[in-house]
Amino acid sequence: MYDLQISEEQLAIRDTVRDFVANEITPVALLPKRLEPFDPPLPTAEIEKAAELGLRTLSLSEESGGANSDSLTRCIVAEELASGDADIAAVLAETSELAGPLFDRAMTTEQRNLILPKFIENNDFHLAVAPSRMANHSAIGNSYHRHKEKKSDMAFKATAKEGGGWLLNGIGTRVSNASIAKLFVVEAQTESSSSFFLISNDQPGSKIAEVSRDGGWYLGSCGDVLLKDCFVSEESKLNSGSFDLPEHSPIYNAINLGVARAAFEAAVEYAKLRIQGGRPIIEHQAIGEKLAEIAISLEVARGTIWRAAWCLDNPDKAVAYSGDNLPINTVAQVSSSEMLYKAAKDSAECFGAMGVMRDMPMQKYIHQTRMFLHTGNGNADARLKIAELIADFHDG
Repeated sequence: MYDLQISEEQLAIRDTVRDFVANEITPVALLPKRLEPFDPPLPTAEIEKAAELGLRTLSLSEESGGANSDSLTRCIVAEELASGDADIAAVLAETSELAGPLFDRAMTTEQRNLILPKFIENNDFHLAVAPSRMANHSAIGNSYHRHKEKKSDMAFKATAKEGGGWLLNGIGTRVSNASIAKLFVVEAQTESSSSFFLISNDQPGSKIAEVSRDGGWYLGSCGDVLLKDCFVSEESKLNSGSFDLPEHSPIYNAINLGVARAAFEAAVEYAKLRIQGGRPIIEHQAIGEKLAEIAISLEVARGTIWRAAWCLDNPDKAVAYSGDNLPINTVAQVSSSEMLYKAAKDSAECFGAMGVMRDMPMQKYIHQTRMFLHTGNGNADARLKIAELIADFHDG
């Protein structure tokens, strides 16, 4: 049965994270040093405090030291964190989403025994996958009803070394968490197929170059991964075919929801304080209608995101419920990102000209929600992927 009634445990988690955000994150996020720079510093101290609550290991099984949380719970947590600071939410979400699939399913027993204790014990131990999960999906563009490429376009190549092991070469650009990750999962093209390898952040032959936001906007941490004759042993290779991630996890839509919600809450607070015409502007019909529309869009977006999370947790039930094969994650990505961008813009309009000042948080909320319109290959390509499914197109 399709049911999005959250449990008492999920409510308790939400309230715990909400209190933590109000007390620890929001006061830091609203400081001028976070709001005014185009390349604000990453709040590493607050990220570590959040990790102490277990928010870095939500997807890990209980046997591995995690919470074994489902996708819906992780979306609830991501929204709450992002309502305080989206950078913190993005860093923790990336590590949390990778931890479960990596440690619980992809690693060998020997790899897990060696690395898992270090991961659990160190709250600043973060994970990254290079290239990032969307990097291998080339833009559709003019190739709507596209045919699969016959040649590999992977960023990394793995060459078997005489005597054992592999040499990795290539460049992975704009990899999430790259500048702070201690462990990378690298997908590389081998002679016959592709494989996943584990490398540390100080692996000989590897170099991590942090990407400045001056050259583009991103959330959390981002960097380029450069590998030149980087040697990895056979023991660093993950179980074949065992590392699989959704193309677009609903947790990133939930981060977007948290940002838009923060914009809405700021607009409501300001509208209650700002006096014009002898009364608070929230009592003016135009402002009231605008805030009502924003509230509606947040609820609709949350419902779509939560449904995508439910479908991810219940794949068999999801097919029976929907009766179609549309990718609900992609549907949620497109619909929610456009609603939430408009919600942030409309919230800023309640502030008038103050909404775009750099010492006000509204400019950040608009910038971040706009960024989600172009996550991965963007909404235009996402629509075309859905169109291919509607047209029942299959590569011959």
